[in-house]
Amino acid sequence: MARMAGRRTLFAAPVLLVVTFGVFAVAAASPFDPVKAYAGTAGLTASQDDLDQLRANLGVDQPLLTRWWNWLTAALTGDLGDSAVLRQPVADVIGERLGWSVLLAATAFLVAVLLGTGLGVLAARRPGGLLDRAVSSLAYTLEAAPAFWLGLLAIWFFALKLDVLPAGGLTDTASDTVTTGQVASHLVLPAAVLGISQLPWFYLYVRQGVADALEEDPVRGARARGLSERTVLLGHALRSGMLPMLTLVGSRVPELITGALLVETVFSWPGIAAATVQAATSVDFPLLAALTVLATAAVLLGNLLSDLLYGLADPRVGFDG
Repeated sequence: MARMAGRRTLFAAPVLLVVTFGVFAVAAASPFDPVKAYAGTAGLTASQDDLDQLRANLGVDQPLLTRWWNWLTAALTGDLGDSAVLRQPVADVIGERLGWSVLLAATAFLVAVLLGTGLGVLAARRPGGLLDRAVSSLAYTLEAAPAFWLGLLAIWFFALKLDVLPAGGLTDTASDTVTTGQVASHLVLPAAVLGISQLPWFYLYVRQGVADALEEDPVRGARARGLSERTVLLGHALRSGMLPMLTLVGSRVPELITGALLVETVFSWPGIAAATVQAATSVDFPLLAALTVLATAAVLLGNLLSDLLYGLADPRVGFDG
């Protein structure tokens, strides 16, 4: 396990280097002018000399390779630079928002895994039954439903029509303190929407995996020995049927990140979505590079976690092969 983790870490380093350089290259080719974005309305009346001086102060007058190398060497020492748009250190921008994004994504992921696994097991017990047909049809429908559309629908129904849950934000209106109860109530809708948007893949994989496992000889042998259906289902078929689903853990991370950005925007959740949008539209090089590295690292960690879980669940898979 340690050897595989070490190899993956060594592989991640050049990937992150290429990704960060790609961010600076794309930003350099963008039609957006970071100087005008930084100056705002004052840039409309500023002289060309003032704009040139501001460009030099921001460092965007340097060649692409120089800008990337300066940012990279500073980042390796812990200095991620300053956000030109948000006017604060990039580390502070990420630190203030990352925790809320992790809370939302982790809760949604837990909802998707638990609900998808439970429904998949129940549907696999009677393939073609009423529950199987109903849930499978809903899963295929949800696959085509964008996360932001589900969010708007949830706000209309639960917040506006039923008035049982808050429509967005982190705390109640006019509240100047953040309490656990308020955060929990405001987390319900965005976490449920994000989790449900990821649920179809977990449900379909578990449903197919468990249904196939129930037809395997070891499971039939367990039934022939007189074991209860509950023991056969949970002790034999579920473990075998969960193996294909474990490979989803890594592959769903990019979709989870994308969905989280959309859901955060719809529900005004104070995560990194707003900072990501501002960094992209304003060509904020330091912030854009740091957020991209963060997302890439999350994807790489997700893939590593998927392989580790698969190896732990199936002893036949070697970690060091």
